[in-house]
Amino acid sequence: MDLYLIGYLMCVWLSSSRVLGGYPIWWSLALGQQYSSLGSQPILCGSIPGLVPKQLRFCRNYIEIMPSVAEGVKLGIQECQHQFRGRRWNCTTIKDNLAIFGPVLDKATRESAFVHAIASAGVAFAVTRSCAEGTSTMCGCDSHHKGPPGEGWKWGGCSEDAEFGVLVSREFADARENRPDARSAMNRHNNEAGRSTILDHMHLRCKCHGLSGSCEVKTCWWAQPDFRLLGDYLKDKYDSASEMVVEKHRESRGWVETLRVKYAFFKHPTERDLVYYEGSPNFCEPNSETGSFGTRDRVCNVSSHGIEGCDLLCCGRGHNTRTEKRKEKCHCIFHWCCYVSCQECVRVYDVHTCK
Repeated sequence: MDLYLIGYLMCVWLSSSRVLGGYPIWWSLALGQQYSSLGSQPILCGSIPGLVPKQLRFCRNYIEIMPSVAEGVKLGIQECQHQFRGRRWNCTTIKDNLAIFGPVLDKATRESAFVHAIASAGVAFAVTRSCAEGTSTMCGCDSHHKGPPGEGWKWGGCSEDAEFGVLVSREFADARENRPDARSAMNRHNNEAGRSTILDHMHLRCKCHGLSGSCEVKTCWWAQPDFRLLGDYLKDKYDSASEMVVEKHRESRGWVETLRVKYAFFKHPTERDLVYYEGSPNFCEPNSETGSFGTRDRVCNVSSHGIEGCDLLCCGRGHNTRTEKRKEKCHCIFHWCCYVSCQECVRVYDVHTCK
């Protein structure tokens, strides 16, 4: 065989191995065209990239749940982009690339820990919500955790079955994390930490019934929190993530890698904490190896001393300032009854961007 062809095939193989090893490329289904048609075209299970055999069987056996799985990953990506909107790394995704975050998540960093946690939480959240809305025939409302009603209210509505959503997320998202290496151990831990946030934040949601809002009768049901609350919680866990070290030891199945906290005098991570064992790049400059896009031309906050401020976000390079005119509604008046009229005003804003 031609040496050039052999070299090319090796590069392709190594490239795909790098992508598969870094993180699940099946996340790309949340951004692709196949996402919206999963429920109506079961054959697409075989064309979703990166599925291991267990995930492929799950997809074919429970095809009606797959749109919710895709919606959950999409929800997780959107929340990641919201939480990191003022950070040097802002959870940028790459179009037309199976590795939707590029090489950023190849390493076992804090960023990788957060994305795994928020994506797994997103899948559990979206599946749970879909079941409560009645879009799937194989699941529905939760009737196992009601118990006796409280004083002044009774059970009603549809309690969301978060345990079913968590089970689906665990079965599907963790299916590929069965290798005896440190990265799989880290991914499994962070996936579960993300899912646990939903169960920990389930709460009673109630509705009043009666004349003129008198709340003579109040019905309540178990509900998931807003996903933004979960994102805020996991962002705090990202900031306080535990650094680990990799240990190797021999078991009956061969060499196995496990994680141990790096600094013994620090608090040991619980199952709700995020863990990582590799440092992050500073993301200041573009770097194709690390996947950093740099921070040039990013909008910064000139009045902030935080990470979103021009000093830190721009990595000491300084910033440019330009004026920008925006049309906005103004001088709005309420007319009885019942409409609002507004004028249109042009306002000038200063926009600061990193050099």
